[in-house]
Amino acid sequence: MEHRGLDAYGYIEREGALGRIQPEFSGVVAAARARISEAYGRRLHSAYLYGSVPRGTARPGRSDLDLLLALHHEPTDEDRDTAEVLGQGLDEDFPQIDGVGILLYDKDTLLSEQERYDLGWFLACLCTPLLGADLAEHLPRYRPDATLARESNGDLALLLPRWRARFDAASAPAEYRRMSRFFARHLVRTGFTLVMPRWGGWTSDLTESAAIFGRYYPERAEQMRDAAVVALEPVEDPAVVRWLIEDLAPWLADEYTARHGTKTPRRTQQPA
Repeated sequence: MEHRGLDAYGYIEREGALGRIQPEFSGVVAAARARISEAYGRRLHSAYLYGSVPRGTARPGRSDLDLLLALHHEPTDEDRDTAEVLGQGLDEDFPQIDGVGILLYDKDTLLSEQERYDLGWFLACLCTPLLGADLAEHLPRYRPDATLARESNGDLALLLPRWRARFDAASAPAEYRRMSRFFARHLVRTGFTLVMPRWGGWTSDLTESAAIFGRYYPERAEQMRDAAVVALEPVEDPAVVRWLIEDLAPWLADEYTARHGTKTPRRTQQPA
């Protein structure tokens, strides 16, 4: 029987756990815990891991380390600079990871009604507690429904102009590589959440996500499979990045809006 990431009551199970971290990544996780605590001190409410490392599917030398930090107050420029230095240091010191991504928010935003089905869901279902009191205790359970689909990924059309501007400003192979991974991941996950309510479950596995999407959109199945490959094996070819943002993304944005509507506007924009 196909496992769809739900508990016995139909709620999305929280993925990831500290006990699933592979031995190869235990050192970098321990260092992240210590360095986060030292860098933010009392400003930090809690810290979380997400992505392949806490799911136990990370690939040494290829996977990045993803962190969410919840502060007691709205992040300042100094807080963001601290996060950048922290991420660079971890990336340089631990060759088993390929990059560090750090999301930085204040706890009130993460628990706000506005973010209930976006950042709140993300923290409650996709993040693994690393430091501090778990904010998920103050959030509801979530089902793979149309509301979650709309509020989590219903903003692709708004992101595309920013993606295109980022692409136009790029010139170095390393920039195209980073964009190919970021854009492809986002598109595969958006493709999955487009069909998530019909499939009736949750997965963060990109290959599985693309396969599930293809069941409902066979005419775009090959493209989504190709995007999943790029998400896992990023490339430096600007033509691939252009294809993602000029072919697959516009179609996906239009289809998403037609089926689920547009994400509720936010006071502050989320990262592109």
